[in-house]
Amino acid sequence: MNKQRSKDYRQRVDQALATPKLQDALHQFGDAFLISREKAFAGHDFEALRGNISAMKTEVRENHDELLQQFIDNAKAAGTIIYQAKTAADANRYITDLAKKKGAKLAVKSKSMVSEETHLSAALEKAGIQALETDLGEWIVQLAGQRPSHMVMPAIHMFKEEIADLFSKETGQQEPAEIEHLVEVARNQLRQSYLDADIGITGANIAVAETGGIALITNEGNARLASTMPKVHVALVGIEKLVPTLEDAARIIQVLPKNATGQLLTSYVTWIRGAVPCAGEDKEFHIVLLDNGRSALAESPQCRDALNCIRCGACANVCPVYQSVGGHVFGHVYIGAIGIILTAFYHGLDNAAELVKACIGCRSCVAVCPSNIDLEEIILHLREKVGDDEGIGAGKALVFRKVMQNRKLFHTMIKAASFLQKPVTRGERTIRHLPLFFSPLTEWRTLPAVADRALRDSFSQKSQKIDKPRYRVALFGGCANDFLYPELGLDLIEVMNALDVEVYYPLEQNCCGIPAIYSGEKETAVELAKQNIKAMLADNPDYVLTTCPTCAMALKHNFVEHLKDNPAWAERAEQLSKITIDAASFILNQLAGAELFADLAKSEKITYHDSCHLKRGVGVWQEPRHLIEKSGHELVEMEHADRCCGFGGSYSLTSHPDISKKILQDKVADIQASGATCVAMDCPGCMMQIRGGLEKSDVPIRAQHTIELLAEALRNK
Repeated sequence: MNKQRSKDYRQRVDQALATPKLQDALHQFGDAFLISREKAFAGHDFEALRGNISAMKTEVRENHDELLQQFIDNAKAAGTIIYQAKTAADANRYITDLAKKKGAKLAVKSKSMVSEETHLSAALEKAGIQALETDLGEWIVQLAGQRPSHMVMPAIHMFKEEIADLFSKETGQQEPAEIEHLVEVARNQLRQSYLDADIGITGANIAVAETGGIALITNEGNARLASTMPKVHVALVGIEKLVPTLEDAARIIQVLPKNATGQLLTSYVTWIRGAVPCAGEDKEFHIVLLDNGRSALAESPQCRDALNCIRCGACANVCPVYQSVGGHVFGHVYIGAIGIILTAFYHGLDNAAELVKACIGCRSCVAVCPSNIDLEEIILHLREKVGDDEGIGAGKALVFRKVMQNRKLFHTMIKAASFLQKPVTRGERTIRHLPLFFSPLTEWRTLPAVADRALRDSFSQKSQKIDKPRYRVALFGGCANDFLYPELGLDLIEVMNALDVEVYYPLEQNCCGIPAIYSGEKETAVELAKQNIKAMLADNPDYVLTTCPTCAMALKHNFVEHLKDNPAWAERAEQLSKITIDAASFILNQLAGAELFADLAKSEKITYHDSCHLKRGVGVWQEPRHLIEKSGHELVEMEHADRCCGFGGSYSLTSHPDISKKILQDKVADIQASGATCVAMDCPGCMMQIRGGLEKSDVPIRAQHTIELLAEALRNK
């Protein structure tokens, strides 16, 4: 592990978290974005649209050489000069040499993330050529001596007062902090530059193979001016921007503005093909096609889907980590979830290592991605690569490889912890304060104590008198249900028995392996998958139930992925996947059991928190709500019900507790604002986080698992 790199990153995190204005701005933008995006996609089938884009971009990747050659041939036929750059340095050299050959003193640039990737402006300045950004946000960032903090909105981290100060220095007079005025100042300052420039530089949103032309999708007129006014136009284009046809380009244009900024359509869509007349002469049009790691990305089976990205930036817009620390922390050149992946391949894994670890795994980015990229899955693979290169730390390696893989040793150590914790629990089930260097863990939330008696030890004593069971189901408890909240498992038995379902607990089951995966320790995760498949299928259950969506994801998806190339295990992993189901869905869909709870409960105002892995991993969010309402409670929706609570397992305990704390504070505020007296959820991890945050803040709102509420209703009937 690079300790200095990690220290520097932590300092940037601390600085960002100490800037509440930044978080307010990013939260306001994120909230407004979701509303605008929903309106923009009204009447459209987003899943169908992104399925089409994903299929098209995958086809491009699989036939890239042919399509690239088709693009080059058609572009040349139209009078375009093509240069293929293998590296960023190669692209910069070609463009600076061209500028020097033309005697250029000024280059006007429109917004281009690929030029940020190559650091083109610095290369031009070094060659004695002024590189002037003409996009409003990019110009602001350039004046500030910063880099963009968002792929679509470069200066989103800055406030109008800061911008007014920058503009005042530029104009030499005091400029008021009024947005319309500042926009007018920028126009006046930049307008002459288009006339004076010797060369114009743009990127491209799309490169069309069948025409050899490019498309620029923008909200300002600067790209159109930069590409038409100077006598030389250079477009720096990543080779992944290819699409086969104009019809395919139209698919991207239909989705990109809606998913990027919540607009039905951007202000300008500019199509450029070949050299065009310019002041009585033919304009020179150069396209520099950049590789710079894209071919290596295409060759990675685990990561290559990232090339399907259309650069909308939405993965940052919905990311709780980005909203907490911003793009200068959660990014390198490219930011957000896609930025982590692109950084690894375009700028090296070392530059991506801290970002890989900073992802909390909430899958918000996956849900909103218009190219249907499983960004979290790719990031987890990169986390594994970082672990391989740098190690995961001696402590974690010992826990995962020596302790967790040995079920008996693992469980013995957890039971020992229940005795060792007694000086701090003082007989309570909650740890309110920890001593010494452990104290930060309980500064902003309480923690659950390890139960005196684990679920596996209590199960056999729970009487189940069912004459003719409808089903016999196995409970996969998971570590939290088994050792922290055994009463949740006992409540599940009570609820299932009331529905004529017999429950048993396979004692050979172990941790689901998610903590290992999130720490980059795949070897342990694979071993645990085998142990659990063997344990859960041993007695041929009708179904396997979970009260933890993270465990459900592991059993339904991860085990299959881990073992798909292992003939001895692949079929059994698929079998377990098919019969695994979360408890709420099982009650509602398999048992049609909602009527059992009809009006049993004493009415309470309850709000519901969507656990990340339940809604975005397993696709369940309506079923628990229906059960809560059916049992006689008043369900009130909180704001941002599906925003992450900040738990993320070890993320909140050892990895990034500072970011976790900020995300939890946002969640607690939303729960309080709902006016509910109880917040329900279907994840023990979320329950641990939210209950701990409410208790530490002395907020009199209880946090309960849906199954606990159903068991309460049965007991109170």
